[in-house]
Amino acid sequence: MSRDDLKATFFAECEDLLDQLSEGTGELEDGTATEETVHAIFRAVHSIKGAAGAFALDTLVKFAHRLETVLDRLRSGSLVLDPDSLQVILRSGDMLAELVELAQAESDEEPPQMAELIESLVALSGAEEGGPSAPEPDEAFEFAPVAFMPMSFDAPDEEPEDVYKIRVPAIADLFRNGHDPFLLFSELVALGQLEVSCDASALPVSEAFDPDHCYLCWELTLTGTMTEASIRDAFVFLDDICEIEQVSGGSAALGGDLPGLQSEEGPMSVSKPENPSLPQVAAEEAAAEPATAASATSEPAAAEKSKAAKPAASMPQTTLRVDPERVDRLINTVGELIINQAVITQKLLASGMASNSDIMSDLDDYQYLARELQEGVMAIRAQPVKPLFQRMQRIVREAAYGLGKDVALISEGESTEVDKTLVERLAEPLTHMIRNAVDHGIESSEKRTAAGKPAQGTIKLSAAHCSGDVLIEISDDGAGLNRKRIFEKAASQGLIAADAKMTDAEIDNLLFMAGFSTAEKVTNLSGRGVGMDVVKTAITSLGGRISISSRPGLGTKFSIALPLTLAVMDGMVIHAAGETLVAPLSSVVETIRPKPKDILPFGREGRLLSIRGTYVPIVNLAKLLGFPTDAEITSDNILILIRSEQSGLVALAVDDISDQRQVVIKSLEGNYGAIEGISAATILGDGRIALIIDTDAILSLAGHFGRDMASREEMDYAQTATMG
Repeated sequence: MSRDDLKATFFAECEDLLDQLSEGTGELEDGTATEETVHAIFRAVHSIKGAAGAFALDTLVKFAHRLETVLDRLRSGSLVLDPDSLQVILRSGDMLAELVELAQAESDEEPPQMAELIESLVALSGAEEGGPSAPEPDEAFEFAPVAFMPMSFDAPDEEPEDVYKIRVPAIADLFRNGHDPFLLFSELVALGQLEVSCDASALPVSEAFDPDHCYLCWELTLTGTMTEASIRDAFVFLDDICEIEQVSGGSAALGGDLPGLQSEEGPMSVSKPENPSLPQVAAEEAAAEPATAASATSEPAAAEKSKAAKPAASMPQTTLRVDPERVDRLINTVGELIINQAVITQKLLASGMASNSDIMSDLDDYQYLARELQEGVMAIRAQPVKPLFQRMQRIVREAAYGLGKDVALISEGESTEVDKTLVERLAEPLTHMIRNAVDHGIESSEKRTAAGKPAQGTIKLSAAHCSGDVLIEISDDGAGLNRKRIFEKAASQGLIAADAKMTDAEIDNLLFMAGFSTAEKVTNLSGRGVGMDVVKTAITSLGGRISISSRPGLGTKFSIALPLTLAVMDGMVIHAAGETLVAPLSSVVETIRPKPKDILPFGREGRLLSIRGTYVPIVNLAKLLGFPTDAEITSDNILILIRSEQSGLVALAVDDISDQRQVVIKSLEGNYGAIEGISAATILGDGRIALIIDTDAILSLAGHFGRDMASREEMDYAQTATMG
């Protein structure tokens, strides 16, 4: 495995560890944390620090070390969790996640709030009370280059409670996999008195020596008030290789030599800094263990070796990490299977064999199995939105801290599963919307109190499955949209006419216009003219829709509807000017064949559909996409009603509708540039390629007819012209 592969594995592991950290700090924040919660947080930070050291990620290691020290004081009971220390820990967890992201991007940038947070962590670590702070990782262990000799690390004068013997076998790929044995030993120094013996008997002659190959094995004796779990924390990445054995008898056990490994020269003493405050396992952990030490000396069975697996009350849930590209290839194969099934069906119909019940029954079974396989494969790619929602907690804390606001984020539906690609691509637009809610939506505590609201503002983030889609809602209990200000700002920026007549919904949707911003000054959060239009573009590129609802003084809600997957979709096969297209079924409201009296003239060339007392603009789809056609919109056309958040209902005029079916989405980005109005392509059962239309882009190309028809006088004129 190359170093790049190892680093990729490290960052993948970091995602899981940061999820554990975020979940734990969330429990600290809402008051549901237990003692095990604190230990889990500590282990997550400890694991990130240890692995980061193997890749020389010094900034990440040093910050994690500071946070780890504070967490150790918290779990040992020497630090009381109050609102101030809680905020420091929460923000430090956020900072650790940001440092991991920067390390993954290979950026040397140092976050602006990092220095301030380190000062707060140093204060919480107890250094300001006169005692020395925890040594930095590179200071905690110094090794004198005397080769292959037993080493003794002196611990503070304490009465040892437990003795462990640890064997680290010769692992050929130890160095290639990024492990540093001396870094591991330095972790154990913090736990107690450590004696190390190195077996160099396997060293080859110099001609055969490979510097990347590890020929050494070590046997360690550790004495102190630690638990086996804390030792395994240090060996978290070698846990299934190392052998850990608890030896009873306290300090007496240190008198025995490790057979065949003790050097004649005797142990070399290396003292660690005095009064270290590196994580020491809480004494109460040892006290909580059953008091069996006294009987262990007379019962050899009590000193069983603990290999490979950690002790657990129940079988742990196992997971398998798979390269996403492999899953994507499997999904593509299943997609081809679905296409093949459609081809077979088409051929049977064309040959007249569809009347053969046995063949059609077998085909139905084939279709059922293909659907089952597809759903199973898609389930592999599905993941809960919980990690994404937990990340939003960090965004809220950062934004609220920077603006001096008191804001809480409430999450619901975190177990809702969606396609992994959706989760990844949702992160940026969701981050922008959450920041907007804190910046523009939630008022200051003073204004909220004056308005009779709680001083703390609330943002609610929820996810749920709804009618084959994933519905994500972001709502706040702030002041709501100031529609007068939005209208005036849009007019001043030349985005609309100053005398335009607009409904509340149309004013709200001005937020999605490119370059629109109501911010008076540029800040880290807003005012740069890159706003909700980017969010809308990101959502529509995922095949989704976004809408707004707002009530003055009560708050604003954004609703995002997304498909469950980006691999397949339910579509309507349509025909226009001799071309075959597919319309996403999720965007279709209804289809109708109009009567001549239902089609009304509008303007010089426009047409309106009169339906149930309302007027819907009609768009000639073939002309809009540039297909060669002279056909006009008549009652011979079939009209497909599409709903748009900006334009309301719009009717697409097509020549015919042939089918509704599930289609496999094939991206065009790899071979073609962006095509306005087209989002992807698919292969039909007869082998033809059909383009999948992008309904929101189609409506944008049509010029947002709904806004042009806001005037009731124009509607009345159209009706009068028809009657005359």
